[in-house]
Amino acid sequence: MNVQGQIKEYITSQPEPKRSDMQELHRIILEVMPACKLWFLDGKNNENKTVSNPNIGYGLYTIKYADGKTREFYQIGISANKTGISVYILGINDKTYLAKTYGEKIGKASVTGYCIKFKTLKDINIEILEAAIRYRVQVRQ
Repeated sequence: MNVQGQIKEYITSQPEPKRSDMQELHRIILEVMPACKLWFLDGKNNENKTVSNPNIGYGLYTIKYADGKTREFYQIGISANKTGISVYILGINDKTYLAKTYGEKIGKASVTGYCIKFKTLKDINIEILEAAIRYRVQVRQ
């Protein structure tokens, strides 16, 4: 199955209202990043053990490690979890930026250095979430 098929299957496997919220987030991110690389990580390691929730990734950036090695990964990710949805905004060097810039304006959400977690889309200001996503797409870190 291709990545688009895996993403569709993952989203449709979610119970409502999470399914509709994930579909809406997927649409919004693709609107912001129409030509981005899509990723699907099933949450399993090399031994086929579940180590995280599955997640959908958008975009591409290169992680540079201290030893000089690099790895490609996505810029934006979404994942369903037991209590709601997590939106990952990866690759911003200032780990306080998201919380300082969007934390008080976004609504009922937990905002950390790289993750915005909320129960449902109706609990947050979607325009603020979209602004955080656009910021990551525009910043070249």
